[in-house]
Amino acid sequence: MAHPIADRIAWLGHDGFRIDGSLTVYIDPYKISPGPQGDLILITHEHFDHCSPDDVSLIQGPHSVVVTEPLSAQKLSGDVRAVSPGERLELGKASVQAVPSDNTDKAFHPRANNWLGFVLEMDGARIYHAGDADFIPEMADLEVDVALLPVSGTYVMTWEQAVEATRAIRPGLAIPMHYGTVVGDEQDARRFESALRGEIEVRVLSRD
Repeated sequence: MAHPIADRIAWLGHDGFRIDGSLTVYIDPYKISPGPQGDLILITHEHFDHCSPDDVSLIQGPHSVVVTEPLSAQKLSGDVRAVSPGERLELGKASVQAVPSDNTDKAFHPRANNWLGFVLEMDGARIYHAGDADFIPEMADLEVDVALLPVSGTYVMTWEQAVEATRAIRPGLAIPMHYGTVVGDEQDARRFESALRGEIEVRVLSRD
């Protein structure tokens, strides 16, 4: 059964999300409309469709905290905190664990770059955003309520690989992402949902 926070997760398209809890948290905003000011903005890596200073400016306020990796940090302004996989930040009503995010069979997101996924802890829930990852071994060690996973292939894992990743993670809820903007389409998300029916709850969100 999905944690109640699942009803407060809005998909902004591609890998972008807004989570409306004790803090307003954005992850990888890209091609978004202006929205509520973010208390916390998480950026997984420096690629243009994840680290978009123009989009961050739409939801960044004077007290927003941005957590990202060093290459993205150079492109952003304000209270920007660069972290590496394995680091954890306590941010008042939330905490953020930076975790690895990389490719295993392609060269777009090499492990050596130390790019990020995140485990956000807020309001009694643990939410995992995988970033632009393949099915990497560390996923099997996660204990999370919600997993936000790419499904489009090409730059990230395919929907079939995402099914295997979800079975390894065993979240209460999985939400597919990374389709419909740069590569992939809703069929990838629907196939992912269908393959896990009866095993793990999947929600294919409409773009907010």
